[in-house]
Amino acid sequence: MTEFLIKNADSVLTMDDKRRELSGADILIDSGQIVQIGHGLATTGEVHDASGCVVTPGLVNTHHHLYQTLTRAVPGGQDALLFGWLQTLYPIWARFGPDEMFTSAQIGLAELALSGCTLSSDHLYLYPNGSRLEDTIAAASELGLRFHPTRGAMSIGESDGGLPPDSLAEAESDILNDMIRVVDAFHDPREGSMCRVGLAPCSPFSVSRDLMRDTALLARDKGVMLHTHLAENDEDIAYSKAQFGCRPGQYAEDLGWTGQDVWHAHCVKLDGAEIDLFARTRTGVAHCPCSNCRLGSGIAPVRVMQDRGVQVGLGVDGSASNDIGNLMAEARQAMLLQRVANGADAMSAREALEIATRGGADVLGRPDCGRLMPGKRADIAVWDTRCVESAGSWDPAALLLAGPTRVRYLFVEGRQIVRDGHVTTIDLPRVIERQNTLARALRD
Repeated sequence: MTEFLIKNADSVLTMDDKRRELSGADILIDSGQIVQIGHGLATTGEVHDASGCVVTPGLVNTHHHLYQTLTRAVPGGQDALLFGWLQTLYPIWARFGPDEMFTSAQIGLAELALSGCTLSSDHLYLYPNGSRLEDTIAAASELGLRFHPTRGAMSIGESDGGLPPDSLAEAESDILNDMIRVVDAFHDPREGSMCRVGLAPCSPFSVSRDLMRDTALLARDKGVMLHTHLAENDEDIAYSKAQFGCRPGQYAEDLGWTGQDVWHAHCVKLDGAEIDLFARTRTGVAHCPCSNCRLGSGIAPVRVMQDRGVQVGLGVDGSASNDIGNLMAEARQAMLLQRVANGADAMSAREALEIATRGGADVLGRPDCGRLMPGKRADIAVWDTRCVESAGSWDPAALLLAGPTRVRYLFVEGRQIVRDGHVTTIDLPRVIERQNTLARALRD
């Protein structure tokens, strides 16, 4: 029996085309898809009581480095700016292997799931000691989250003027060949897909212009999306001007890195012309507010982006530059930072939640996700507002103002991933123990 019912929700924030909010509503799910939303619905399948709960679409994470969950709060990197932080951590990451990649991805995805995330991208741009992209794909498949991994790359090592050690740089021909391999093996373009693969050279300061251009051509030939870091901080802008004689937006446009099949991470330092370029070309942005704060990069101009029509989603970024992977907390931080920069009315709790759900799904090219509507995928988060964080709240549906930040139930493609606040698909305590063993080995 694949049919089941979520019943008697206090509030359902649909994020549908009319942004409807329903009280006392039910959601009928069958075969991984939402069939009906209404009142007094019935089923012959399982019933999940959502009394006292707010129901939202599953949250969407548009930028992450899952492998970094093994290097949280590393001394020497805790108070560094971006480039210094990278130079501290690259030698540690160079000691990773397939086990580290798989386990860290399981931990990162489980953490995301507990915070209401049903769809996550991942930017894996280093492959030491036999690591491969499928190490993370296997972790996502076992956990049950919808996944958008990207085959990242670095080709310019220290000896050629880059930041990463030479051991983490790959030959560009090898990079392109492996991009073809992973797309052919793992990319599923169908509606409802559980795994889509993107192509993602790490950044303009770690690969050549030729690789950026060739990757864009390959992605369009294969029909997959493109992703990279762009305009993250002042160092990033200075590097672009010094090395390429232009700002990052011009660099991206010249090499074919704009369009609805492209999304860039961070974009903290985009200027007005670059924002207009992204709006005109429907280029997406993954906004990573907590990481940007942690690294002192600045506040991305999200209010301006939203007003001009740029597609914006949220990303928690790597756990070495954020330390936690709670997407609900990320949405709250996004709201607060826009208020700090632009005033208390700059962003509402509901707008920030929309960016975290529907907005992120649109950035990743997934209109089948991020909204609760008949015919859309059954990716659903159920939040119990009878908790201490919400006690006394006059508007429990304003989740980002008064919690909670962890889900009671989480469904992905109609499969229950979290029940009563606990991950159901993997033995999480055992994985945590394995993660800590691996982290101690790296530290020692």
